[in-house]
Amino acid sequence: MNGAGWRVRAGREADLADVIAVERAAKEAPHWSEAVYLAIVRTQGIRPREDGGVQRGLIVVEDNAGRVVGFAVGMVLGAQTDCLASLENVAVEMRVRRKGVGRALCEAVAEWCREQGARSLELEVRAGSTGAITLYERLGFVVAGRRRAYYELPTEDAVLMRMELDT
Repeated sequence: MNGAGWRVRAGREADLADVIAVERAAKEAPHWSEAVYLAIVRTQGIRPREDGGVQRGLIVVEDNAGRVVGFAVGMVLGAQTDCLASLENVAVEMRVRRKGVGRALCEAVAEWCREQGARSLELEVRAGSTGAITLYERLGFVVAGRRRAYYELPTEDAVLMRMELDT
């Protein structure tokens, strides 16, 4: 158990309804299909192929009732000894934001990426998501660039951030 009655663990197929509910309630989160999440949980634990394949991991935070209140998806691309990593998706229920759930998710994804052989972790975030940017900076991410008008509805820049991972 971590924080105030919640725990971090690998996501499972049984979590998908909760994951999608959390994602849909977070309008700033990327919205993926259930099939994408299903593919992630069915293949996690399989290391990236030596030919440079993609591996994704789903990390969830559950409350003391066993309900998922936040999740994150990490991705590694490349061979075991030379891979790129990305924090692709993070969403936390509004009622538990600013209670350490997002931090725990990001730290767990960083650790998972480190275990996969990644030396750095990248992400992109809406320029207007100042709370998220502050969290990422506190975790050790630095601004690495910007994509103008990358997001739609509303149109907004993407801030590119990167963190070096201790391997």
